[in-house]
Amino acid sequence: MAGLPHDAADLTALGREWISAWNSRDLERVLAMYAEDSEMTSDRIPPLGFDASGTLRGKDSLRAYWGLALQRLPGLRFELIDIFVSPDSVVVLYQNDRGARICEYLRVNAEGKIRQGSANHLVH
Repeated sequence: MAGLPHDAADLTALGREWISAWNSRDLERVLAMYAEDSEMTSDRIPPLGFDASGTLRGKDSLRAYWGLALQRLPGLRFELIDIFVSPDSVVVLYQNDRGARICEYLRVNAEGKIRQGSANHLVH
């Protein structure tokens, strides 16, 4: 994925690899998909004692947050439901081990690394 727009097949493969990386519980494998200056937004960030805005910036912040989440959720597992693509992003719709359905929005940079992510949860 050298430049924009990205090939839909490459973005689909990224979405599948994202699920596989999380299911491996290998944090460095997950982080390898992200740009150094990536951002992640989730309503789950503040309750774990991280930034009150719900947005983290940079791989070191993501490593700390996701490392804690993996420690606290030993059964964490994702089941892929579907993948949606645009020229520069992929949305991964999945269900976690607790039955919650989640959409993960992942925008990529010119090199195909995730530069912006957003976990979107149902409000009910």
